[in-house]
Amino acid sequence: MSTLFPRPFLTLVGLTFVLSTAQAAPAFSAVEQGNYAVDPNHTQMVFSVLHLGFTNYTGFFSNASGTLALDPAQPAESRLSVSIPVGSILTPSTKLTEELKTSEWFDVAHYPKAEFVSSKITQTGTDTADIEGQFTLHGITQPLTLHARFIGAGQNPMNKTYTVGFQATGELKRSAYGIKTYVPMVADKVELSIAGAFEKAK
Repeated sequence: MSTLFPRPFLTLVGLTFVLSTAQAAPAFSAVEQGNYAVDPNHTQMVFSVLHLGFTNYTGFFSNASGTLALDPAQPAESRLSVSIPVGSILTPSTKLTEELKTSEWFDVAHYPKAEFVSSKITQTGTDTADIEGQFTLHGITQPLTLHARFIGAGQNPMNKTYTVGFQATGELKRSAYGIKTYVPMVADKVELSIAGAFEKAK
């Protein structure tokens, strides 16, 4: 190894590793308590549905807004409320994207927003939790549980704002929200994957 890489190079590599480790995301328990707002530029909800039994077709929603009252010491005391404009939907097909906004599907004209409000948060691990709440879509409210994992926290180097990030998964049946078009050719079960970034209120 030393014949390929000079000692100063190896020292630099080692120092870089130490510094990167020191800058690693803090434990969830060390995250700053307080009130946070959704960062719409770095938050999105991806959905996946089995299409004709051949492929898992995906799309996503963006431009979310909402708040997070975060208490890392007592996660059960935390509260989450998020609203997503359904018209922000995007799929690989421009034609399908527009079709999904019509009355046959999401009916964006009458139901422009989807909303999730937490009712119970249960810590399941050092950096994971189950978030139970009520999800409103297409004018219908149903219980929904999200399985969340803490990703990281710290000062955003771009805007100098303290930011915390999570990844969450969940699933629902779209028929429970009155969206039954093409079931079962297009599956009833919809899988969700949510990347959420929250900026601490100043």
